[in-house]
Amino acid sequence: MLGRRLTKIGEEAMRGGQAPPLRAGHALVLRDVLGHPGSSVSDITARTGLAQSIVSKAIARFQDQGIVETAVDPADGRRTLARVTASHLGDVRHKGAVRVDAALAGALGEPDPTAVAEIVSGLEALAARLRPASAGPIVRQLRGDRRGG
Repeated sequence: MLGRRLTKIGEEAMRGGQAPPLRAGHALVLRDVLGHPGSSVSDITARTGLAQSIVSKAIARFQDQGIVETAVDPADGRRTLARVTASHLGDVRHKGAVRVDAALAGALGEPDPTAVAEIVSGLEALAARLRPASAGPIVRQLRGDRRGG
């Protein structure tokens, strides 16, 4: 419950009240494309377990929104490869750096900035202790780093 609630608070802070949340399947597709640039629809389908039609619709929607770009696979002209656009990567980097203090204060009903700062400090300490030894594929993509860790 805690993880889901914190995720919702963070997502709301990053969206800034602008865009509605993505449907679960589309969010899963976008996370997969972000973590595995240059993937085909069948690769994404295999990793996510979603129906090919859902993956294809999500890719088309994201392409229309300028979030994902596609290209023909040079090794196999029948396959289409998808990757997150550079501009969307920049948006994700920017929104990922947004402070969540105000959103957290609102969710807690806590107007005292000192109390909120203490809670944020505790959450940051917990996050630091839970951080994996090496960066995952999404973090590497956001850093522009194709290597491990």
